[in-house]
Order: sequence, then C-alpha cells, then structure tokens
Amino acid sequence: MRRRLVLALGLFAVLVALAGCASPFGGGGPDETQLNQNATYDWDTNATTTYDVARGNFTGILGVENRSYVQLYQRSELGTDQPLDIASLRYRYPGNGTVVRPADRSNFYVNATNSRLNVTLPEAGGQVAFTANRPNAKRFAVPMFVESDHSVEVVLPPRARVGVPLLSKVSPGGSTTKVPEGSDRMIVRWDSVERGPILTRYYLARDLLLFGGIGGVLALVGVGGALYYLRQIRVLERRREEIGLDVETETDEFDDDDPPPGMR
Repeated sequence: MRRRLVLALGLFAVLVALAGCASPFGGGGPDETQLNQNATYDWDTNATTTYDVARGNFTGILGVENRSYVQLYQRSELGTDQPLDIASLRYRYPGNGTVVRPADRSNFYVNATNSRLNVTLPEAGGQVAFTANRPNAKRFAVPMFVESDHSVEVVLPPRARVGVPLLSKVSPGGSTTKVPEGSDRMIVRWDSVERGPILTRYYLARDLLLFGGIGGVLALVGVGGALYYLRQIRVLERRREEIGLDVETETDEFDDDDPPPGMR
C-alpha cells in the first residue's frame, strides 16, 4: 500500500513538472498575450539601466551590451530566487533603433526555469524593456540582471524621497539624487555599479510633516509632563514644611559631631 502511494506521488510530481509548474527544464513563464501587450517606453535614458517605479508596478530598460540573452528573476519572501513575471516585453536594435515584440521575431522568446526567466534576444547588444508588478510598498529592490560596471537610475514614484536616514535607505553606496525642475519625482543614480542588488527604501514628502507633527506633540507632552511633576514636587515640599517635617533645630541629640555619652 505504501509503495503504491509513493508511486502515485512520484507520478503526480512528474505530471506537474511536465506541465511547466516550477519545472527545471523550462516551458513556463508569461504567455504570448502578456508578453506582447501594448506599452510605450522612453528608450533615450541617461543610464545603462533605468527603472521607473510606480505604485503597483515598475518598468525596466536594460542595456544588454554584447549579450544575446538576459535572465530576469526576483527574490521571494523565503529568500529563494524565482522567475520575474513580466509583461510588454520589447527589444530595441542597437543599430537603427527598431523596436520589436516577441511576436515580431521568432528568435525573440522566453522560457522559464524554477528560478529564472530566460529572455533570448534577436541580436547581441541593444536594449530590452519590460513591465513587472511590485508590492505597493515604500521599497524597491531588484537584482543586477546585467552584472557589469555600468550606470543605473531609479526614478521614484511622485513625491517619494530618500535622504533621511531613519526613513530611507539606498544601496549600494555612492549614489546621487536629484529632482528635475518641474518634476515631483526624485531620481537616484549610480554612475558605476558592478553588482547588486539595487535597493531604495523611500518615504513620501508628507511623511516628514507627519513625523514632524508627531515629534512636536511628543515634545510638548514631555515638557508638560516635566512641568507637572516639578509642580507636584513643590506642592509636596510645602506640605512637609506645613506639618513640620522639615523644621531644623539648633542642637541635635544625635549629632555625629559630638563625642559619645560619657566622654564629654
């Protein structure tokens, strides 16, 4: 009976693998409709890799240099790598700047393993762009999909900021920030990054007002509490004086400065 149960479980695992669910042999990943969804990307970026972060998703434009493929993945809450679920995949040729979808080229396709989404490009070099979902949280983190010494920019959501140590964090170090004139979006830039991950934990501009107000209220409460306890101490001192507990006498029978009885 146990042997039949083991065989049944093994057969079920094989069927799941063949269906492409977390299969080490690939075959899973986004479907064709998802990969060919309409999207508009700003290819003329100021960095080799650019991420545009929105509330519930982000777009990535990667300069792939001499590569003919790129691996996309994300780190799960359990600390394991898993394929990045992407949409609106595009490739821009390095020569004439032509932009194509996977449906336009038979040599532009993806396949998934249990930890990576392998994107095969129609030509070495150029740029690849995609859109992916992200949690609606004040944190954005991605691996270095193309590990080489190149520039990276992260465009934060509107009114998002970094710079206050307790409220934000940027990694790796050596980044600079700016808010272009006429824009409410901060850009975090690294001129040279060799390996990741890229991490930005940010706050909204209104958070500073909120925390500032909370800090002011706490300061007022602290000052008020100190004044209250000081007043109570003064009241107790007056009461002690009224009942004579603090009355001092000129001589004290137990004054330590006098010699012991019988030796005076």
